[in-house]
Amino acid sequence: MPLPDLKRNGDLPTGVRRATLEETLARFGGGTRQRRLCAGRLRHVYDLARRTGHLHRLVVFGSFVTSKPEPNDVDVVLVMTDDFRLESCPPELVGLFDHATAQARFGASIFWTRPSVLISESLDEFVACWQTKRGGSRRGIVEVIE
Repeated sequence: MPLPDLKRNGDLPTGVRRATLEETLARFGGGTRQRRLCAGRLRHVYDLARRTGHLHRLVVFGSFVTSKPEPNDVDVVLVMTDDFRLESCPPELVGLFDHATAQARFGASIFWTRPSVLISESLDEFVACWQTKRGGSRRGIVEVIE
């Protein structure tokens, strides 16, 4: 199902929208130089996370998946499989899993988890929480699917 039209305020309608990486990049990765730069960062983060062999879900939220012409970065949540172990990760990929390093090296604000560490909520509830903006209102987010 294609990504829905943006609301008048530039946000996706509330909900976890599922789209391939190519659909996501086609929809949000053009127009301005900054958007193209962020799109390249998202592709790079996606490719690196997949290289671990343990990527379960990847969610994109924040200004990249809005109409904002100049998003600062790309905001991503990586849900890794329960058997993912950071200490077994190839050294060139470890930076994905440290927020400050990922921001500096990849231009991405990356958060990550494994399903087994979620105590009070389901994985779907955890993902849905990323729709909440700083002011408490909600907007849609994109889960990248194969």
